[in-house]
Amino acid sequence: MPELPEVETTVRGLSRVLEGQRIDSVEVRRSDLRRPFPDGLGQVLTGATVMRLGRRAKFGIIETDRGDAVIFHLGMSGRWRIDPEEIGKHDHLVLTSGDRVLSLNDPRRFGSVDLVRNDALAEFEPFVGLGPEPVAGEVSGKQLRKALAGRKAAIKLLLLDQRVIAGLGNIYVCEALWRSKIHPKRAGGRISLERLDRLAGDIVDVIAEAIEAGGSSLRDFAAPDGELGYFAKRFDVYGREGEDCRRCDGTIRRIVQGARSTFFCPSCQT
Repeated sequence: MPELPEVETTVRGLSRVLEGQRIDSVEVRRSDLRRPFPDGLGQVLTGATVMRLGRRAKFGIIETDRGDAVIFHLGMSGRWRIDPEEIGKHDHLVLTSGDRVLSLNDPRRFGSVDLVRNDALAEFEPFVGLGPEPVAGEVSGKQLRKALAGRKAAIKLLLLDQRVIAGLGNIYVCEALWRSKIHPKRAGGRISLERLDRLAGDIVDVIAEAIEAGGSSLRDFAAPDGELGYFAKRFDVYGREGEDCRRCDGTIRRIVQGARSTFFCPSCQT
């Protein structure tokens, strides 16, 4: 599933082609993905100029000069393609701008597309109650301590709660906890401020490094220009069950938390 770095990579790729450009045509090639495409999407977008692209959590945002914003989620297997050689059966939304063609490709159709007024983005239901973005200046040990106060649930599960930090997903939580030497089962409310300070910094660093590397190309994800992300080559724990820890003499283990795989080192994560 594309996580925050993959969505940010997608937004940056689309920005280079779409920002400041007029959308000449829109083709909605099926009625729905996870939910129906917005009524009148083609009419609203055709002829509009893209003012800016942005991201909130794992959602991409395309704002136009008509005061409308397209909000997309890539689901499990979605990605945008720029100038594909051909339009295939999994290309469900196709935009043209000048001589450029952009298609939203989603084989498993767990993604979504919504249409919201620019001035109502904060009220878009999935955005309400989201925590801060995992970037420098927004996430800190004090912010984490406040969000986790009194919580007995495992820190791994709490970090996946979008109300604690927006956009964090399974891969990068595993990596950040390993860097911070925190056991994924440790109760969130029982972690010291000193360790939370380190964790906050590691979360920011992991996300920044993953964005710089173009994300992690697991399964179907690629950037809009077709480039693969390279952060997967840097994983310290994720997907490394049974391999040696890169920090101590331990062996990476896998457990299941909240129906998701957690990878960690039982020797140096406490």
